[in-house]
Amino acid sequence: MNEIKLYENKAIRSVWDKEKEEWFFSVVDVVGVLTDSANPRDYWYRVKKRMSDEEQSELSTFCRQLKLKAADGKMRETDVADLQGIFRIIQSIPSPKAEPFKMWLAEVGKERVDEIIDPELTIDRALQTYLQKGYSREWINQRLQAIQVRKELTDTWQDHGVTEGIEYAILTNEITKAWSGMTTRQYKDFKNLKKENLRDNMSTLELVLNMLAEATTTELTQTIDPQGLEENKAVAKEGGTVAGNARKDIEARTGKPVITSKNALNFSRLIDEVSNKKLDEPLD
Repeated sequence: MNEIKLYENKAIRSVWDKEKEEWFFSVVDVVGVLTDSANPRDYWYRVKKRMSDEEQSELSTFCRQLKLKAADGKMRETDVADLQGIFRIIQSIPSPKAEPFKMWLAEVGKERVDEIIDPELTIDRALQTYLQKGYSREWINQRLQAIQVRKELTDTWQDHGVTEGIEYAILTNEITKAWSGMTTRQYKDFKNLKKENLRDNMSTLELVLNMLAEATTTELTQTIDPQGLEENKAVAKEGGTVAGNARKDIEARTGKPVITSKNALNFSRLIDEVSNKKLDEPLD
């Protein structure tokens, strides 16, 4: 899926990689924004020519070619990079416009080091980030609890022969499908999400049921003691089914679906509407 993103009224072509769940941005377009060059393609060519063999090798690890629509309307092979790669490229461009990006990267790096020294800072930053995005404190409390439940689950998986990364994703998919009736990707598509975190876009009830599914899976894993991916898949499905049955019971009693297509943007608007309504109400 190709999209045009605007930065200071300048177009930056991008493409969404559904498999990797990553945005890839046109390097030439980013260079054009940063340098105001009349010929950003030539500028990028000269940047690459100045690179050492080692830098060229490093560039190939995060820069690739994908077909993007050119000015003539034709799809042409174009240098693209994911967000991390774009930041690396920005660092190699001597431009005043690049400085804010470099400062931001340095600050992010400092925050990460500080959080390693004092993990409580991670929780504080998460809380502030969610508040700034417009989430209610009640939802934030549930979300932070969900993070703890998730951490307990992944620790348990690690103790039972599951490898971090793709195997975690496979088991998470089993849990999600068992309780929601959808794979993780289908669930994200239903909410019109791309790279965004699925849990950050759940309603309170969705979040609680997902927590129930993961907490149950943790408990069952510790009780049954499965080893390796295949045995843990069966337990993950069982844990998700417990929450799935709860979802069906709730839906039967309320006559409404638990899973909503609403995402964080919708929830934020709803909170604003409720807040504004309260402000408009006359005081007693």
